[in-house]
Amino acid sequence: MSAVKTYKNLIDGEWVASRSGKTFENLNPANTSDVVGIFQSSNEQDVNDAVSAAQKAFETWRLVPAPRRAEIIFRAGELLTQRKEQYAHDMTREMGKVLKETRGDVQEAIDTAYFMAGEGRRLFGATVPSELPNKFAMAIRVPLGVVGMIAPWNFPMAIPSWKLFPALVCGNTCVIKPAEDTPLSTINLVQTLIDAGLPKGVVNIVTGFGPEAGAPIVNHPDVRAISFTGSSEVGRIVGEAAARSFKPCSLEMGGKNAIIVLDDAHIDLAIDGAVWGAFGTTGQRCTAASRGPNGRCHPAPSPERRHRPMGRAARADSTTGPSCRRGR
Repeated sequence: MSAVKTYKNLIDGEWVASRSGKTFENLNPANTSDVVGIFQSSNEQDVNDAVSAAQKAFETWRLVPAPRRAEIIFRAGELLTQRKEQYAHDMTREMGKVLKETRGDVQEAIDTAYFMAGEGRRLFGATVPSELPNKFAMAIRVPLGVVGMIAPWNFPMAIPSWKLFPALVCGNTCVIKPAEDTPLSTINLVQTLIDAGLPKGVVNIVTGFGPEAGAPIVNHPDVRAISFTGSSEVGRIVGEAAARSFKPCSLEMGGKNAIIVLDDAHIDLAIDGAVWGAFGTTGQRCTAASRGPNGRCHPAPSPERRHRPMGRAARADSTTGPSCRRGR
């Protein structure tokens, strides 16, 4: 058996151990004796170091022309395409989605990279008539500074890409805390950015848990904006904390979604939608279907629609993998 790899925080371009001296194990949910890796259990000191590094990098990164920043994101998209299969297998091992879904997760990051690369040439401002004589008025876009990001475990590469790529193209620097269940996928994503030419300190990673590592990011006075994806309960705490300092805050939280089947529905298609909506990603999505119709009887579904193989996500015939961890 090969030795378990220890992963470190990324701060100012260097992979460093947490100042806490503590680590935690990331386990394969399909086989909890399989340790995916050992990760840093970060604390407020680590966050302070990461924010300081991001502040220092901001002074030069904000001056890089937006099209040049976007070219790095485009190159990252090319590298993600080359590494898609490797990263999909890593993701399946660490959080349990079937390979078809983890390949889709990586693909979303690829698509986001290509889209945001184009936005580097579309950071338009506006010119408007002025009521003052011999004057004109214009608006230009300027980066905010250091952006704090807290990512979830259910789409551990797609969602960090949605947060990181737009912020970077716009000239911001970032401190990101991935979910403690899926830190490897975020590390893979950021390593790809580094390999694409991202300068040191522009993106910093602190791994660990919400109270010790997430809360210091939200409350840090030099973090100018927050992007959070997670539960509604934690999102409420994040939103309230950001509001105290009038910090811009993006929250993407949970949902309670219904399936509505009308009388003229094609029943097999409706069943496909309901099954995918409820059990895709093992139901671990804010958009997962959790409520259905009650009362009207429909014809029985065809046998192939009644059969949905479940098992280890790395198996080719599995359509539903395990929950990311017990209790989900």
